[in-house]
Amino acid sequence: MEKKSSFLVESFRRNIRQYTMILALLGIWILFFLLTQGTFLTPRNLSNLFLQTATVAIVAIGMVLIIVTNNIDLSIGSFAAFTGAIAAVLQVKYGWSAVPTILVTIMVGFLIGAFHGFWIAKQKVPAFIVTLATMLVLRGGVLGVTGGATISGLTPGLKAIGQDYLPSIFSTNPKFNDTTMYVAGIAIIALIIMTFRQRAKRQHYGFTVLPMGLELLKILGLSVVIAIIASIMVFNAGIPYCVLLLAALTIIINFIATKTTFGRHLYAIGGNIEAAKLSGIDTTKHLLWMFVFFGGLTSIGGMVMTARLDAATAQAGNAMELDVIAATVIGGTSFLGGEGTIFGAIVGALVMASLDNGMSLMNLDITYQYVVKGLILLLAVWVDISTRNKR
Repeated sequence: MEKKSSFLVESFRRNIRQYTMILALLGIWILFFLLTQGTFLTPRNLSNLFLQTATVAIVAIGMVLIIVTNNIDLSIGSFAAFTGAIAAVLQVKYGWSAVPTILVTIMVGFLIGAFHGFWIAKQKVPAFIVTLATMLVLRGGVLGVTGGATISGLTPGLKAIGQDYLPSIFSTNPKFNDTTMYVAGIAIIALIIMTFRQRAKRQHYGFTVLPMGLELLKILGLSVVIAIIASIMVFNAGIPYCVLLLAALTIIINFIATKTTFGRHLYAIGGNIEAAKLSGIDTTKHLLWMFVFFGGLTSIGGMVMTARLDAATAQAGNAMELDVIAATVIGGTSFLGGEGTIFGAIVGALVMASLDNGMSLMNLDITYQYVVKGLILLLAVWVDISTRNKR
């Protein structure tokens, strides 16, 4: 009994930042619900909120791997805008279809990521300097590719990634999307199976597990959250394709981060790079491939951003790096390295998008929006550093 009690206390202490973050998100939603006379929590607005979140979240889940290794990428906004502009030019000016456009754009992302990795991992130039330089280079690249004009008129295949929703299978009622209901049911079943498989595995190796009652309560709570989010989409237009894309990428990256040797080595590098080298980890190779991987992910984020706007502009992606880094840090990733979760970054991205959405609904001047978001980033970093120093 005492062992289980201490396990619960330790589990709560270890995850206190994530619990705080979720409570903060709920607090923000309630605050904007009151300040906007209920508009914030309408199904239509929440559906828009999830669309707004997707672009930042796709890049933020990759940024977790960058920051846990004690690195940073300040070029994200220009990087996403540049790759999005390339996709738009290939489609509008050269008439390419969606599939080759997506493949070429992702390849461009890999090449830019490899460029970052070469200078940071092999030449040992600080990531701050390298990505600050490429931020300017790529912003110039955006102007060069677009000629300073707006490139619009994407094909339906690419535009669907940012604007369309999963269609209904059986329902003919435009206000009821039955496919979303089935997807939510599958997600809840998968959650139950995964939870019990993980519990059985922990018991097999002699680790302490939650009491069965609390385990069931945890499953019930998460199932209710999935059901509430799904019901918002069921009675609106359904699940946006970009949210499905985000979910798929989250599962893949979380698997890489937690279940593969490569992912565990990245956390080890961030925890103590000298110890990682002494234990035989090839830090140069790992960092190089991490930036290549992140480059591909940023290019996907850039395409989603362009598809959502149905246009590439010279101003696209401005201040996106602030949103992505803030989402990552608010989501529990430590600037001191070695600590961070992929799912936390999703919640962090939701926090940032909620602030944007709520303040826009209130018609708050853009000046104050930047001030609020900047102060929240400062607060998140301070909480990170102060909590780590107390350990």
